[in-house]
Amino acid sequence: MKVTDYFEKSESTLVSFEVLPPLKGGSMDAIFKTLDPLMEFKPPFVDVTYHREEFIYKKKDSGYYEKTSIRKRPGTVGICAAIMHRYGVDAVPHLICGGFTKDDTENVLIDLAFLNINNVLALRGDARKFDGKFVSQPGGHAFALDLVKQITDMNNGAYLDQNIQNGNKTEFCIGVAGYPEKHFESPNMDMDLHFTKLKVDAGADYIVTQMFFDNQFYFDYVKRCREAGITVPIVPGLKPLTKRYQLNSLPRLFYTQMPSDLVNAVNAAKDDQAVKQVGIDWCTAQSKELKEFGVPCLHYYTMGDSKIIQKIVEGVY
Repeated sequence: MKVTDYFEKSESTLVSFEVLPPLKGGSMDAIFKTLDPLMEFKPPFVDVTYHREEFIYKKKDSGYYEKTSIRKRPGTVGICAAIMHRYGVDAVPHLICGGFTKDDTENVLIDLAFLNINNVLALRGDARKFDGKFVSQPGGHAFALDLVKQITDMNNGAYLDQNIQNGNKTEFCIGVAGYPEKHFESPNMDMDLHFTKLKVDAGADYIVTQMFFDNQFYFDYVKRCREAGITVPIVPGLKPLTKRYQLNSLPRLFYTQMPSDLVNAVNAAKDDQAVKQVGIDWCTAQSKELKEFGVPCLHYYTMGDSKIIQKIVEGVY
């Protein structure tokens, strides 16, 4: 079933989770250990992230360094199929522009359609560590907007090979990312919303936000989206702060602001366990307020830590 169908049929706020693929050489047990304790909350769908290849520099005997491509995590197609088979819930694979040609993307979408996986989250993806900015794959997409357009074309039966007549129409429900504090590459929120609306006009069915720690950013974001003519569901993405160093690392990595009350509470915590409890309490309070606001779904970034997410959801539902 489509993600948006769940939103339409539910009279209350749903809950969903996002998991990381296991590291290369790992097994599905890591995914199952994360999700098994969370299935009691009956999530209608689970997101599976995708990580493009990265580069490392290996020193050669000559003293020079050789740039070598590595893939630290497997793809999501098989993982999504395994999740659907084990739990009977829908899986939402993340599709990214980085590392994929348009043909690669089309082939992945065909595989997903064969497996009856009809939900995707279309993202540009992050820049690689050693690239100063995002670099698209030759023959691939540079922007999430173009990825959305390709998926929409396939939903209309249009494939890259124009000689294909009466091609099978896929039925993908398309999610895209939203940024309550704006995308760090956008010069301002107006421009950020302009491109978000273009993605929605091109066929995106719903928005999932980047994490935030001040709900007012989300409330203001929804208001501005509606004023801009963006009417699709907007799902808040949430991640609890669990370690003291995240006061600095999360703003640096995800360009999100930390409220003063949260910073003060973490700094006042006596030990690691106390810091973790501060994060749990803060995210629980966030979740309750968002649920009262009437959001369609609370989407939790698990980052492989199901115990903390479990405590938060138990405190909300």
